[in-house]
This record gives sequence, C-alpha cells and structure tokens, in this order.
Amino acid sequence: MPGVPNPFPSLKARAMLRLLQAELGYAVVRQSGSHRRLAAEGWPELTFAFHDKRSLTPVEVRDILVKQVGLTVDDALKVVRGEG
Repeated sequence: MPGVPNPFPSLKARAMLRLLQAELGYAVVRQSGSHRRLAAEGWPELTFAFHDKRSLTPVEVRDILVKQVGLTVDDALKVVRGEG
C-alpha cells in the first residue's frame, strides 16, 4: 500500500540472528559458510543465509518473522520491540 510506512525496522543480520535465538529459542544446528540452519521447538526450521554485517530491510525482517516463522504481524512487532 503506497504511503503506509512499514512498522518493522531494518536490522543487521547479526541482530536478527540474536533476536531469533534469544526471543524465539532458535539454535544453529548446522552451518556452511554464511548459511545457517536454525531449529527451535515448536517453530519451523529456517535457513538463515545472510552475512552478519548485511542490513536486512524492513520487508525482509517482516518476511522472516511472519512468513517463515509464522508469527502474526502484532506478535512479530512485539518480538522486534523486545516485548515478546
């Protein structure tokens, strides 16, 4: 929707990985280069394929948390804000 700001922030890939680990319980179960396979009880497995210093756009942050992990938009925003 044009004109509607995305409420998600941009995050460094390293910060997103820390968020997934600390807030949702994900752990790296396998790694090959910058590709990490993450698993957490009760959540789908993820392939996290970003270099640590790369900035993820707000769209990518939302995609990971909502589409890949399966959180609602409200729950994903709470996790990003540290309220979850």
